[in-house]
Amino acid sequence: MRLVLICALLTVCLVFAMAAGTSHSVPSGLTVILDFRGIHSEPSIKEMEHETSAILKTAGMKLDWRLRSEASLQAYPDLVVMTFKGTCKFGQESRPYDEQSPLASTNTTDHKIQSFGQVDCDHVIESARSAMWGGDFAHADYLVGRALGRVVTHEIVHMLTHSAEHGHDGVFEAALSGRQLIAPSLPLAAMDVDRLMSGFESEQCLGCSQ
Repeated sequence: MRLVLICALLTVCLVFAMAAGTSHSVPSGLTVILDFRGIHSEPSIKEMEHETSAILKTAGMKLDWRLRSEASLQAYPDLVVMTFKGTCKFGQESRPYDEQSPLASTNTTDHKIQSFGQVDCDHVIESARSAMWGGDFAHADYLVGRALGRVVTHEIVHMLTHSAEHGHDGVFEAALSGRQLIAPSLPLAAMDVDRLMSGFESEQCLGCSQ
């Protein structure tokens, strides 16, 4: 089965002021700002939020979800911004997409990973569609949300670990098949959970006496 690249290319872009910061500790709580550039399915987005939260909960993380329009007048200590390009809604007909492009990418500036990422919804949906059959199509919105959640989780781990390296298995693999995107389960590998939880422990102990 063809594997789909998640984020082999890290995009260079401007860093917005609200994401500025120098700490590389991993927060135990995180606000995820959602910025949709096209139409989207509410059921799919709800499932995306559920899937991402469930995966990262295994590393002790709690997520708070906000639309960009809701977050514009507020400040958050720890946040990431995910921009969704294309149409984030399953349709009966396939949509064209660039097969050479990644499902998603994370921005970098001066070779440093920032807290901004992009998801190619058309690519994710067509990858998920390629693995569907029979009764899967009756639950397409749900499966698309699951696939989007796994792609978003992958990018968030890059942002939290400040690393372009990938895991050897699980949701943080460099490439995922359509079947993996919609499979009943695709957790973080134990090694990746440990990396994230070690970051939490370091953050919680900052300034504590020895």
